[in-house]
Formats: sequence, structure tokens, C-alpha cells
Amino acid sequence: MTRTTLSLARGLSAAAMAAALAGCAAGPDYIRPRMDIPASFKEDGKWKAAEPQDINLRDDWWQAYRDPTLNQLMDKLNRQSPTIAQAEAQYRQAQALLRQAESSLFPTLGVNASQSRGASSPGAAAAASYNLSLAASWELDVWGAARRSVEAGEAKQAASAAQLAATRLSSQAQLATAYLQLAVADQQLSRLEASARLTGETLQLTRNQYAAGVVGDEVVASAESQWKTAQAAVVDKRLTRAQLEHAIAAALGEQPSSFALPARADAPDLPRIPPGLPSTLLERRPDIAVAERNMAAANAQIGIARSAFFPTLTLGASGGYRGASFADWVSLPHRIWSIGPQLALSLFDAGLRKAESDQAIAAYDASVASYRQTVLAAFQSVEDNLAAQDLLHQEAELQSAALAAAKRAETIALNQYQAGTVAYLNVLSAQNARIAAENNLWSVRNRQYVSSVALIAAIGGKW
Repeated sequence: MTRTTLSLARGLSAAAMAAALAGCAAGPDYIRPRMDIPASFKEDGKWKAAEPQDINLRDDWWQAYRDPTLNQLMDKLNRQSPTIAQAEAQYRQAQALLRQAESSLFPTLGVNASQSRGASSPGAAAAASYNLSLAASWELDVWGAARRSVEAGEAKQAASAAQLAATRLSSQAQLATAYLQLAVADQQLSRLEASARLTGETLQLTRNQYAAGVVGDEVVASAESQWKTAQAAVVDKRLTRAQLEHAIAAALGEQPSSFALPARADAPDLPRIPPGLPSTLLERRPDIAVAERNMAAANAQIGIARSAFFPTLTLGASGGYRGASFADWVSLPHRIWSIGPQLALSLFDAGLRKAESDQAIAAYDASVASYRQTVLAAFQSVEDNLAAQDLLHQEAELQSAALAAAKRAETIALNQYQAGTVAYLNVLSAQNARIAAENNLWSVRNRQYVSSVALIAAIGGKW
């Protein structure tokens, strides 16, 4: 047996031994922690479906509000949101990192060509040297470090994909919330402007009565104060609307100075959303998927850290030509080659590998706690907003009844004041009561819209 054949046989034997060991991988295999999941939501029994409503599973959940402008804004958000674009770029980065981890499972191959000139010893004549070589190297994954790296990369890629979905859902929820609040602000602004006009008419009536000597100057002053207060409320609500409009523009990636939404004449629909089963919440919420995949990646990092305690085995081979003359450089007499395994093990590192292993274990424990907290926060969010759906519905009905009574009292007081049977103080009190009841009702409506979007986001953006 020639020396070349003997070396090749030894290399193949080492490779076979490494392949036999390749089935083991350092570190624990990943097992998802168990969570105690309730059979039903505590507040689910209070929910009653409103008819007609489309409650099929879908991603375009915002269509439940039956608002064409909101649909258009969502389409624009999904196309051009900077926040979503950033999350999408981070997902592509995670894909590239996974491919990097997968490349460590395969050998590397390189070629080198060089030409140099120099003297080998003092006083010797300078000579040229030409070199052409091809080298291959393969670090065998005996202890599973590369496979754990791939496992971690796959988990991180899945976490990044879930983070992209979570970012998209969060951006959509923020846009829907801002738009619905703007729609409420339009309704409030319309009613505040009507109240300002009414108080202005009452002020003019009071001035006419003052000119006729029916009322004193203090009544005119009270009417003027009521009118100015109503105008100030209009200005304040315009500020709220402008800020909401600017927030929508920023979410869409547009300049607020060039973005405008027309005032709405009516309010969007308010859907009633069924929460589904608690067990499906873990499958639908993207933030829970992020936490779970981060936990899997942290588990794989334990294996990577533990594999550092074992030696690395690298198979290497190279071959080429080296000569002093360019003319006969690539010829059989100038052929060179080498082949053989290399075993390396760090004997002393002052506790570095132990510290890295402890750090990986602690990071995994932290990821488990984060996963459990994310799940608990998800259930809390669903329960909170289910309760809000029911209780705010009841509050809205009571506020509607209070507003109807306040309007009736205002009409009676104004008619009596015009007839001269009551003082202006009665009108002032009735108008303040009606304005307060109207504001309270639309504040409740605003909370209903916000809660409905929050519930949709809490159950994963689809139902």
C-alpha cells in the first residue's frame, strides 16, 4: 500500500468514526413548557352575538367596522408602513443567518495562486516561486454544535416571522384605533359646534331681552360665558382631531403636512367579537409564537455552549503545484499534496466555557419565564376587553337614556325661558347637563371602539 493510499484510508477511517458519533448532540432536546389553560374565558359568558355580523376566520379583521376609508388606509399601511418594512427586513436577516448556520454543516473549498521572489538565505541569489493549490476543510459536527446552531437559527427565523406578524397586527391595531378615535372626534366636534351655535342663539336672545329691560347684565354675562366655553370646547376638539390625523399619516409613512382625512358624517359600525376557545389563543397570537420560538432558540444555545467542552475534529486536504519556473510550473514533478485529520481541545480557559454554559442556561430560564408571562398577559388582555365589551355596552345604553332625558329637559327650559316663566339659570343648567351627557356618551363610544380593536388584537387579529 502506497503512502498516499495509506493516508487516504486513515482519513476515511476518521470520517467514518466521526459519522458514527454524529448522532449525538450536546445539550437538552427542546420540550415546550406546559401551561394551565382554562376551558373557557371568565367573561365569555357575558358575550352576545349581534346580528348580522360576519364572524368567519379572516385576516382583514378591520372590515368588521364596515368603513371604506378604513379599508383603504389599511391597504396603504400594509404596503408602505416603515414599521412593517423594518420588521420584514429583520425577517430577511434571520433567514440569512439561518443559511449561515446551515453552511457550517458542509466542507469549505478554496483555491490559491501566488507568485513571489526572494532569497532563502543571506548571500543567496534571488529566485522566483510559483504556487497553485486547492484546499478543502471540513469540521465534523461530532458533538452537534453545528446542528444546534441550525436548530437555533430555525427557531430565530420562526420567531422573526412571528415578530413580523406581531408588528403588522400591532400597526394595524394602532391605525384602526387612531382612525376610530378620529371618527368619534368628528362626531363630538359636530355636536360641539351645534352646541356653540345654540348657545350663540341663546346669547342673542338674552341680549335682546336685556335691551328690552327684561333681564339684567349678569344674565348676559352668563350667556356670554356659556358661549365662549362652547367655542373653547370646539377648538380643543379640533386639536384632538388634528393630532389623530397626524398619527395616522405617520403610521402610513406619509408627511402629516400633506395628509388629510375628510370629516365623517356618521360613525363606523361597532362589531361584537366572539373570543373563541382559550386553547386556540396560543396558536393565533403572534407574540406568543415569538416568545415560544425564542425559548427554543435559547434551549439550542445550551447545546452549543456545552459542545465547547469536547474536542473538535477537522478533516483537511490540499493539493497543487509549486515550482521555481513558470514554464514547467504545472507539471507532475512539482506536485504537492497533504491530507489528514486535526483534533483540537482547549485544556484551560479559566472557567470561560463553564461561564458560557451557565449563561446559556440562565438565558433559557429567562425565556421560559418570559413565555409564561406573555401567555398570562394575553389571557388577561382578552378577559379585560371581554369585560369591557359587555360593561361598556351597558354603560352606553344608560348614557343614551341620560342624553335623551337631558335633551328633553333642555328643550323645556329653553321654551320656558323664551316665554319668560323661568330664569336663564335654568337654561344654563339644562344646557350644561345636555352637553355633559353628550360628551359622556361619545367618551363611552370611544372606549368601545378602542376596546373592540384591543380585543381583536388580543385574540390574534382574526376570529
